[in-house]
Amino acid sequence: MKKTVLFLIGILAFAGSLAQADPATEQEVTKTIIDNNAYSNTNLKGRGDEMSKDGSVEFWSSGGLLHEIPGGTAPQEFESVSIDLKHIRVITLVPGQAAVAQYYSEGSMKPKGSPAVSNYRTRVTQVFVKEGGKWKVRAAHWSPIAGGSGTSQTSVND
Repeated sequence: MKKTVLFLIGILAFAGSLAQADPATEQEVTKTIIDNNAYSNTNLKGRGDEMSKDGSVEFWSSGGLLHEIPGGTAPQEFESVSIDLKHIRVITLVPGQAAVAQYYSEGSMKPKGSPAVSNYRTRVTQVFVKEGGKWKVRAAHWSPIAGGSGTSQTSVND
């Protein structure tokens, strides 16, 4: 019995060591999120290179069904945008290769061709993969926070 307990403790300790955080991945993904947001706020559009070459599968804060966004899709453009990010948390799945980020996105925006959203407040989950040395979004889920609004966007072909 003692040997079994010691064996189980050893297995749990080994598994725990594999699940430890990877600070480099967490810092890189966090910086990518912050840099992409700052670019959008300054340039009134997305960078255009945030998404995986394989595209992204996403649930948008405007509701609706699952969106499959092909790689190379033109970035969203805005007439105005002022978004702040809060409480970014990154979970490393495979160090240096894959991670999941969760955070809050708050502010206001007016996407080109869509109504303004003055109280934009969403919870965000994004899956990142590393391609060509850069972190890219492969999947995302945006959901409005109670009392806030999601985007008004319903397709990438507006």
